[in-house]
Formats: sequence, structure tokens, C-alpha cells
Amino acid sequence: MKEGIHPNYRDVCFVDLSNGFKFVTRSCVSTREMVKMDDGRELPLFKLDTSSESHPFYTGTQKSVNDMGGRVDKFFKKFGKASAK
Repeated sequence: MKEGIHPNYRDVCFVDLSNGFKFVTRSCVSTREMVKMDDGRELPLFKLDTSSESHPFYTGTQKSVNDMGGRVDKFFKKFGKASAK
């Protein structure tokens, strides 16, 4: 392999800022911070706003548009449905 053309692919710790969930995976993401893991390793740290542990779609707390108290029906009554032309 050629030197100097490949990205820095290494273990990185990702942390979800909304709930503190951490997971380690391999990535090329550039980071400025490091974190000391429970097993003694020091890994680059990348902070996430949301992950599968906090996203409403994956946690089952996402509300369907149809289950929002008739808002869609109220809209259609007020403005009517779009006609196909």
C-alpha cells in the first residue's frame, strides 16, 4: 500500500450527549478530544447529539402523523385534498 494516502482508521469512542450512552467502533472521523475507557484504553472521543439509544424512531416514542389527534383530518377539512390533474 502507498504511504500517506490512506485515512487514519482506528477505534473511536462515540458518546450520545443526550443520555451519556457510549459505544466504540472503528472510524476515520477526526477528533480533538480523548477519553479514558473503563478498560484503560485512551481513545479519540466524538460527541453525538443523538444516537439509536435516544432517537425517537429507535426508542419507540415517535408519534405517527395519523395519531396526532386528527390534525391531518382537520387540515383536509380546512383546505381540502389536492386534486390530481
